[in-house]
Amino acid sequence: MKNYWLVKSEPDAFSWDEQVKNGVEPWTGVRNHLAKKNLAAMKLGDRAFFYHSNVGKEIVGIVEVAREAYPDPTAESGNWVCVDMKAVRPLPKPVTLAAIKADPRLEELALVRLSRLSVAPVSAAHWAVLCEMGGLDD
Repeated sequence: MKNYWLVKSEPDAFSWDEQVKNGVEPWTGVRNHLAKKNLAAMKLGDRAFFYHSNVGKEIVGIVEVAREAYPDPTAESGNWVCVDMKAVRPLPKPVTLAAIKADPRLEELALVRLSRLSVAPVSAAHWAVLCEMGGLDD
């Protein structure tokens, strides 16, 4: 069974365009224990929304787990992990945080409830709603 996620990146640090250009990229730098637990739970082939945080505040694309959790090479200490993400496709229509918060079907989405969490699970039902909002019939 495929699981779904949402991963956040500040576009001035690492953007969707960079993800697309690089193809497969390690998702490093996560330093929150719940986010680390979510990274460790990701399986090969799981899909995630790529969310631009701070600037833009919108879902802009879909990535796929290309390598499961391994030690984060950017961590100076601790047992932090990363996964490799592969660009799948952009959303035809980015889905803004304002639109997400305005849709009552998404009130339980982790992005709404735990707004600071950088790696969060997305239910299959929420995935379908967000794909629809973004112009996909995924």
